[in-house]
Amino acid sequence: MTTNTKRYIRESALEARIAAIVEPVAQSLGYDLVRIRVSNENGCTLQVMCEDESGRFTIDDCERLHNDLNPILDLEDPIDREYHLEISSPGIDRPLVRARDFQAWVGHEARVELADMIDGRKRFRGEIVGADDETFSIRLPDAPMGTEPVHTLPLAFLADAKLVLTDALLEAARERQQAEPDFDDSDADIETIIEHTDGADADERNQEN
Repeated sequence: MTTNTKRYIRESALEARIAAIVEPVAQSLGYDLVRIRVSNENGCTLQVMCEDESGRFTIDDCERLHNDLNPILDLEDPIDREYHLEISSPGIDRPLVRARDFQAWVGHEARVELADMIDGRKRFRGEIVGADDETFSIRLPDAPMGTEPVHTLPLAFLADAKLVLTDALLEAARERQQAEPDFDDSDADIETIIEHTDGADADERNQEN
């Protein structure tokens, strides 16, 4: 079992700032932050993706986190315009952001992008074959004849990684649902969207400037 719990993911400066606000709140409730994403969807959307230690995140979890997080976001005010707050689970074809994620999904296909080039490439797609605290290994199906198909890559170089939605992954999700009666697979893609208005504060700041 890996002991490295650091997140490895490419984030903008704004997303990193929001992650620093969100992560302590999530951890206080027993959740791990998976990803922060700020997009132009619906004008502006702040997505907060979390999970518990078993990889679950139900609608009740979404509501608990929202109730604790919303007043802190109001106070910190990280986004200077109106935005939608979206709190969600990782879903089935989830992002892979920690060493334990790669270890948990050995045998499944992933799409990986690195921040820096290794072995002449930044993008890799193939089967996860192992992981430890510092690296993960992926087997490429398109490796040229006579070359090593397994690439061992440093987690520190990771920019973005995500499971690929395959029949095998869907079957694994079904098996998990059957093995854990309390786990509702319908929650795997739940997203709770709560509109959060910050326009008045933004207007005041613009007038002051």
